[in-house]
Amino acid sequence: METLSAADLLAALGHESRLSIYRLLVKAGPEGINASSIAEQLALPAATTSFHLSHLSRVGLIRGRQESRFIFYATDYSVMDELLAFLTDKCCQGQSCLPKTEQVNTTEKRRKKAVGAISS
Repeated sequence: METLSAADLLAALGHESRLSIYRLLVKAGPEGINASSIAEQLALPAATTSFHLSHLSRVGLIRGRQESRFIFYATDYSVMDELLAFLTDKCCQGQSCLPKTEQVNTTEKRRKKAVGAISS
């Protein structure tokens, strides 16, 4: 990931409403939530929610999918993984000083860790 790309992602998350939406979508998992439920759960006006969802989609943090007349939004976990790996790359002079840093070094490591936890 390039620095400019990471800066765009972090700037998108730098707004309180967008960060709240993103955290809600991370919690919801891959199936996502429809836009009206997001607005309701966060007590945001529909137009405001739409604006913020559009911004998060534009930078690639979330994806929308049409089902009937609803749009369901979900986190793009690969982008989240890349951003976390970028932020923690070469932490502490390349030493694995934080257990969580080791887990998110790469998308593969994070996914293997998640699959292992589900299997147990």
